[in-house]
Amino acid sequence: MKAFQVKNVNEYNLIDTEMPEVAAGEVMIKTSFAGICGSDLHIIHGQNPFVQFPRVTGHEFSGVVTALADDVEGLAVGDRVCVDPVISCGTCYPCRAGRHNVCMNMQVFGVHRNGGFSQFTSAPASNVIKLPDNVTLEQAALVEPYSIAMNVLSRMNPIDGDTLLVYGAGVIGLTIVQVAKAIGIERIIVTDIVAERLETAKALGATDTINSREQNVEDSVREWTSGEGVPLIADAACIPALLPEILRIACPAGRVGLLGFSSAPSDLSQIEVIKKELTLVGSRLNNRRFPQVLELIASGQLDPLKLISHRVALNEMPDGIQLMEKHPEITRKVLVTMGEY
Repeated sequence: MKAFQVKNVNEYNLIDTEMPEVAAGEVMIKTSFAGICGSDLHIIHGQNPFVQFPRVTGHEFSGVVTALADDVEGLAVGDRVCVDPVISCGTCYPCRAGRHNVCMNMQVFGVHRNGGFSQFTSAPASNVIKLPDNVTLEQAALVEPYSIAMNVLSRMNPIDGDTLLVYGAGVIGLTIVQVAKAIGIERIIVTDIVAERLETAKALGATDTINSREQNVEDSVREWTSGEGVPLIADAACIPALLPEILRIACPAGRVGLLGFSSAPSDLSQIEVIKKELTLVGSRLNNRRFPQVLELIASGQLDPLKLISHRVALNEMPDGIQLMEKHPEITRKVLVTMGEY
């Protein structure tokens, strides 16, 4: 079969490889669609400390079940499915506490084990989710980035009337905008330095945008909120130096969701956190949020296809990666169509 493999740092190509085996408790999936994520680029550039090379990457994918181990129940050959990429052990403290996305023995498709940029992929049946009849395989391939958005918003516990400020209008920032709108957050402010991204954010549901190259974010937010500040802030820009500004903008009793994986230190003013009794939460991957996202898609409240800017075939993946690298201002989600080889 054909697969896209990262052989080593900055070494990647399409390869011929053996079909995966179906172990006990697993199913075989013929991949239909897969999304290229910014974290796939981080793997290519050697910026993911968890990956071991060579690796077939890809953690956003959908397909059709073609085979099952004898002990698998609840799925059948021919089922249309998507795959939650977070495999947890179920026994460590985070798993016992219901926080499977920070499992101490976690494996992630495309990082710790081969992922979805291949014609066939094997997966634990517990990670395979059957699609509602009115959800397409294209839509299902993009459930994962929306599960990231659902997870960080859930961690921040929105309440009626909350305003949300999103730093960064890249793919994750845009998914946060869409999910926030779908769950009923009415005022959504987005800030970025790229005008094209801000235009997209507005089209996807942002009520206000701030180009931080041209406007002062703090001044704008304080003016729009009559000096109160913002109760919900999602940091999808993932720039540690922005944290002091974020804490100043947050209103008393505000909640801040942090998504970045940078090891660079951030300045944190303890008085800013304590006097406002702010809540800072980290958010990693997703904690079994796929069913919630699929429900929003099935109900028509969320349409992942609006996120797609480009489509490529599996053998065109190197071109898709170059497009993302060289033209981030026009590239949102690049969807890979597997097709036949």
